[in-house]
Amino acid sequence: MRTKSSSLLRSAGRWALLSILAAALAGLLYALYLDGTVRAKFEGKRWALPARVYARPLELYTGRPLSVEALTGELERLEYRRVKSPTRAATYARNDGRFIVHTRPFRFWDGSEPERVLDIRIDNGLVASLGDATGGGDPALVRLDAALIASIYPTHNEDRVLVRGEDLPPLMVATLLAVEDRDFYDHWGVDPWAIARAMWHNLRAGGVVEGGSTLTQQLVKNFYLTDERTLARKANEAVMAMLLDLHYEKGEILEAYANEIFLGQDGKRAIHGFGLASRFYFNRSLDELGIAETALLVALIKGPSYYDPRRHPERALARRNLIIDTLQKHGVIDAERAAAAKQAPLGVSDKGGRPAGAYPAFLELVRRQLQRDYREEDLRSEGLRIFTTLDPLVQSAAEEAVRTRVPELERSRGFKAGTLESAAVVASAAQGEILGLVGGRDPAYAGFNRALEAVRPIGSLVKPVIYLTALSDPEHYSLVTTLSDSPVSLRGGDGKLWRPQNYDRKTHGQMPLYRALAKSYNLATVNLGLELGVDKVIRTLESLGVQRHVDPVPAMLLGSVSLTPVEVGQIYQTLAAGGFRAPLRAIREVLDASGRPLNRYPLAIESAADATAVYLTTWAMQQVVQQGTAASLKKRLPKDLTVAGKTGTTNGLRDSWFAGFSGDKVLVVWVGRDDNKPTKLTGASGALRIWGDIITTIESRPLPELQPAGVTEVRVDPQNGLLAGRGCGRGMEVPFAVEAVPTATSACGANASSAPQTAGRGRESASGRKKGRTDGGLGEFLQGFFGN
Repeated sequence: MRTKSSSLLRSAGRWALLSILAAALAGLLYALYLDGTVRAKFEGKRWALPARVYARPLELYTGRPLSVEALTGELERLEYRRVKSPTRAATYARNDGRFIVHTRPFRFWDGSEPERVLDIRIDNGLVASLGDATGGGDPALVRLDAALIASIYPTHNEDRVLVRGEDLPPLMVATLLAVEDRDFYDHWGVDPWAIARAMWHNLRAGGVVEGGSTLTQQLVKNFYLTDERTLARKANEAVMAMLLDLHYEKGEILEAYANEIFLGQDGKRAIHGFGLASRFYFNRSLDELGIAETALLVALIKGPSYYDPRRHPERALARRNLIIDTLQKHGVIDAERAAAAKQAPLGVSDKGGRPAGAYPAFLELVRRQLQRDYREEDLRSEGLRIFTTLDPLVQSAAEEAVRTRVPELERSRGFKAGTLESAAVVASAAQGEILGLVGGRDPAYAGFNRALEAVRPIGSLVKPVIYLTALSDPEHYSLVTTLSDSPVSLRGGDGKLWRPQNYDRKTHGQMPLYRALAKSYNLATVNLGLELGVDKVIRTLESLGVQRHVDPVPAMLLGSVSLTPVEVGQIYQTLAAGGFRAPLRAIREVLDASGRPLNRYPLAIESAADATAVYLTTWAMQQVVQQGTAASLKKRLPKDLTVAGKTGTTNGLRDSWFAGFSGDKVLVVWVGRDDNKPTKLTGASGALRIWGDIITTIESRPLPELQPAGVTEVRVDPQNGLLAGRGCGRGMEVPFAVEAVPTATSACGANASSAPQTAGRGRESASGRKKGRTDGGLGEFLQGFFGN
């Protein structure tokens, strides 16, 4: 019996030993798995330097339009400090319109700008003089350093402001360790004494008042694990923390923690790391923070949402002051400094100031164009420097116009706050560089980007394309060709009649072509478009830069075409550049960490439309402002600023548009509602006002007076388009293609109504249709329309 019992015991012992060995082996294998996970992710991410994204620099030269406020704002964006004597870089002194600016040295994509001390004088909104304050030669042109607007990972949707371990301020390190992990440099990833101490304090308090996790454990939880509260997760956390501590130096772990810790939320963007949090909460770099600000950042570790200083300032203040008391208790600061720090306000900037990623709509475009124009393997290189086209002065003007004008429009139409939305695009005319981009009424909100994503009917913005198509055929059309603003009735494939109307629901008879565009008469435009052929108009639209499919239906002649504001901007850029299409771009250059430019897919500037026809169309669009639907803008413009543009209003007043250009800027503004309900606004009463706010604020040149070689200007009778004799009081100067100059002279009498003659074949019908023409005409169009 005893032998049997001994045998059973030995058997059980063997099974127990085998079970222990199996469990140990399984544990070892699992630990090896965790070890591989820990090292792979830590090695893959800890040295990843984000790409730094820069705005275009402010260029200074004598005679440049620049206000005192604009220069001050730019220096503040660059975080220059105002001092009495600017002896260090990134400082400046100011006395009224005189600035002494000590610049930073900066390396651009095309060369380096040295450190300088500049003497800048501004008078009457101009740079009156630009000199070297140290007595050297006066520079002709100077670029200030480019403003850092974001730190991004181009292939991921996140922003970071990475801080190296050696760059962490000693006060930040001391505060972090005093509060979160006093024995950080002594334990091996897990601190049993801290766990025991926390358990004791929690038992005495009757609840959780203290945690026992080390910084290493917190890093593991943020870096590798979820927030679930289970024993298995806690065990994983402890093992991984010890493995992390085994493989890496304390300084490396502290650096990773400082860049990974979650400290808040900005819309869809998580605020990770002390570097980004410092920008987000204080709009300052980490090394500029004092005791109170540092304590607040560390206070947020316990609960970024619960202690959010913007939403819950009382909680944040109490927690911050508790941190300051802890610093005094452990000898980090003395009682006097602690008392002063506790008296300081929270000091949090409004709405996050301008952290990395402060221009969400523009940065979304940058991301898209990075992925479109550059190879993904190049974008994975760390430490890229991305130089963009964003002009902070233009962007600020566009944001301010949208931010202030949209609420006014709401109040004027009896809408509750938040009903209307808006988008704006500003680009350079010749190069197609996007200078400013606003995606909504709250420009800092990283949500739905209406400038890029709101595909809306463009209404009468399409009309210049129709008139350009006509004027590209100078044998048959000029600016004074007579058009008929008469009713149109077409039956569609569904049997329904399409009967467009003018906005005023009237017809206006015969009129010169330019006036039909200036007054935005729908019927005259439809008659012209049908005569030209819808397919032909669509081809012009495509040549101007539209890539989206456009249905070849009559309604497209009145703007049933749906595009985004940026797509509209491409059309009007081509017109503004005299017919040369430059793909709209947000990126000037991308340099790798060594300063070498990355190869990009080519972006070619192409001739898309006849220069003469574009010039004539632009002249007609100037009349929109001079005497047409945008005449209210004329009163707001400086006397020397000439612009061309077009209002756009869609059915039911759902969309309000204005698109136009000066000599060097292209602007597009849209106002509407996300629910697509009526805005009660026309293009003139809505978008035009924002457009005017922007164009009168930014630096802008008038339209050039130089005519293309194929254009001449003659005096004609606007009632019939014939040459005006000396005695014709109603004569006006009108540009013509040289081959289309009228040859007959108007009688200039009350009943003179002869159709205009051109150097080629005359047009033989009052409605503007040449009898017998079939190329792209109404018959061909109807066959294509009803047959599809």
